[in-house]
Amino acid sequence: MEMSNELDRLLFFEQARKISEATYASNPLDADNLTRWAGALLELSQFQSVADSQKMIQDAISKLEEALSINPKKHDALWCLGNAQTSFAFLTNKEDEARPYFEKAAQYFQQAVDEDPGNEIYLKSLEISAKAPELHQEIVKHGLSQQALGAGPSTSSSSTKTATKNNKSSDLKYDIFGWIILAVGIVAWVGFAKSQMPPSPPPPPPR
Repeated sequence: MEMSNELDRLLFFEQARKISEATYASNPLDADNLTRWAGALLELSQFQSVADSQKMIQDAISKLEEALSINPKKHDALWCLGNAQTSFAFLTNKEDEARPYFEKAAQYFQQAVDEDPGNEIYLKSLEISAKAPELHQEIVKHGLSQQALGAGPSTSSSSTKTATKNNKSSDLKYDIFGWIILAVGIVAWVGFAKSQMPPSPPPPPPR
């Protein structure tokens, strides 16, 4: 069942990506479409290798920056950009290389909060972003980054230890991406669903 759900998510966001790409061809100035496109790319990045995930996240960042060039105050794009920067940072093994991405993420989360101060998701993201560098430091310190971020299986000589470490690493990967990707996915999902809804019927004529 879980595998089926994962496949459904993959297919859904791949379709969303294609629709956004087609929409962009006809209307490149649609900031909402660019934001949905980026959200789909962030979701799809979960299913890739580390190198491919990084490329997909960079592509999402490019789309979000383009959306913000059209509408600099678009708070959902600012928030998604914070998520993308955080995601990329966690895919970086070196603390000094990851730090600038965490710093950018915090700035974008703060800008999103400034534009929409009552948004609880934005506030929570800003709060958690302050803890992200520390979590990344722990990952690097314990040498979990390669397994946690999907770079490959453990090379431990003990099969039991390998299985345990892989399970922990898998759990850690979902801990890292859970708060980031889930909400981004909701944004992309809702935006895509709205774009596919038929127009509302006209109101009945007055009697």
